[in-house]
Amino acid sequence: MLTYKQRFIRFMVENEVLLFGDFTLKSGRKAPYFINAGKYRTGTQIAALGEYYAECYLAHKVQAKTLVGPAYKGIPLAVATSIALAKNHGVDVGFCFDRKEVKDHGEGGMFVGAQLAAGDDVCLVEDVMTSGKALREILPKLRQEADVNVTAMLISVDRQERGTGEKSAVQEAFDEFGIRVYSIVTMQDIIDAIEQGVITGREHLAAMKAYRAQYGA
Repeated sequence: MLTYKQRFIRFMVENEVLLFGDFTLKSGRKAPYFINAGKYRTGTQIAALGEYYAECYLAHKVQAKTLVGPAYKGIPLAVATSIALAKNHGVDVGFCFDRKEVKDHGEGGMFVGAQLAAGDDVCLVEDVMTSGKALREILPKLRQEADVNVTAMLISVDRQERGTGEKSAVQEAFDEFGIRVYSIVTMQDIIDAIEQGVITGREHLAAMKAYRAQYGA
């Protein structure tokens, strides 16, 4: 029986989110793989994605009163994860997301959804973490809203790559903010899945391992 990590890797491949070949990344690096989360476009896909995030949440025993989805990509992820936790696991957590600018009419405020209060445990939900930019943008907004406790951050894939320094963005997030970032899968999980025959792609293994040797954290 496949683990939820292995099922997620198959899910990414089947939905053309995980691609293998020759790609030039935003960083300028030449990579043998590419992750395009923009391929998640249907109700079936986002429902399944929410379940994988829910399984990651439970696997790491994350405790949170509210899931926070940084605008814009984090919004459907936080909503889908909260639905999956409630519907399939009996865990009812709130969700909210930030506006790009404060609303000064109607209910007003910076956040939409569950109201945040001092002392609340919250978990951030994002798609990937490349530089940690989304984390650095959402934390000041959260602190301005309420003195919450960020217990964790969930992402889909940890690329396990060095950023500007020797550490990955995930490692830097813990060093700088004390926030543990949990991924559904890592690049090592994907390499293992190819080697174990969970997905095809053995012809890309050498290039993937060479890339990790050069840029891995």
